[in-house]
Amino acid sequence: MQPSYLRPTYIEVDQQAIYHNVHEEKKRLNPETALFAVVKADAYGHGLVPVARVCQEAGATGFCVATIDEALALRAAQIAAPILVLGITSPQAAPIAAAQNIALTVGDQDWLTAATPLLKAVPDCPQLKLHFATDTGMGRIGFTDVAALKAAAAFVKASAYLTLEGIFTHFATADEKDTTYFEKQVAKFKVLLNALPERPKYVHVANSATSLWQEACQCNMIRFGVAIYGLNPSGSTLAAPYELQPALSLYSELVFVKQIHAGDSVSYGATYTAKNDEWIGTIPIGYADGWLRRMSGMSVLIKGKRCPIVGRVCMDQIMVRMPEKFAVGEKVTLIGRDEDDEITLQEVADYAQTIHYEIACGLHDRIPRHYLPKRED
Repeated sequence: MQPSYLRPTYIEVDQQAIYHNVHEEKKRLNPETALFAVVKADAYGHGLVPVARVCQEAGATGFCVATIDEALALRAAQIAAPILVLGITSPQAAPIAAAQNIALTVGDQDWLTAATPLLKAVPDCPQLKLHFATDTGMGRIGFTDVAALKAAAAFVKASAYLTLEGIFTHFATADEKDTTYFEKQVAKFKVLLNALPERPKYVHVANSATSLWQEACQCNMIRFGVAIYGLNPSGSTLAAPYELQPALSLYSELVFVKQIHAGDSVSYGATYTAKNDEWIGTIPIGYADGWLRRMSGMSVLIKGKRCPIVGRVCMDQIMVRMPEKFAVGEKVTLIGRDEDDEITLQEVADYAQTIHYEIACGLHDRIPRHYLPKRED
């Protein structure tokens, strides 16, 4: 969808905050530990290429994405750093990945068997870099037993077209206080890792939650994700070891203001009826932009005052009840700070009974992103 640049709704991304968050994590790592910035899903809604560039400046040594298309977008932007696709990619894309020096995730030997003739058919095809996913308790993708893992490693070792660059797992509960399940996954991963006849270049288990709060077992790479954007992986359950600076704010403005009277209703279904005379402001954002229908009742900030959304959220507009008449064109803060108050992504997620990941990733590309420049020290 085409971004709506002439509509007053926009996202502001603070590149200095992104730099700070990555730089602070980088300082905590051993010098030999690689930090791969996770920029999948358009960098969690913040913008793939601009975020990747700032992460590189802050010390990121590589990138993780979810799809081959995201990886190719980074290459098209002349980003030459190592890239790992975390999701399972069709074997048909193996030659493209090899040619673009993009590492792919593999979770079974059938994939290797299917990809090999496709690589062999390309003259002078570079070796395809692979990372073995292991399923230690996430129940998603990856090898689960030693025999299958060893057989796949032997297959790759004997191949002229494949090379094993890494092995990893993903923890289901790294952001929780109770570490029982986490420790079971760690133990299983160690068994699988130690079954390999040779240790690959990268061993990685640490997502943002693991890197912030847990010890990385025998690893030399972390996948630094949601914390890049200043978001606490645990929500508010666990305190981060350093200040995470939120990078995303969401703004709009009042486009229509009117007074309604007691008994007047607002929006679809007439679910909201005024009990008194009220000032109502209309804001051009709706569920087509990712501002969910269940946000009805959630507040926005206008001149530092909280104004609740009344009636149902429409596809492209919301209406808010205001304590007084505000002028058309007045700035509206949906996420971010206004005067002495602030609405955080976490607050929005709590209201919507979801996680901040979903809110950030769900903000549609119809909303243009504006980038605040990083400070030059």
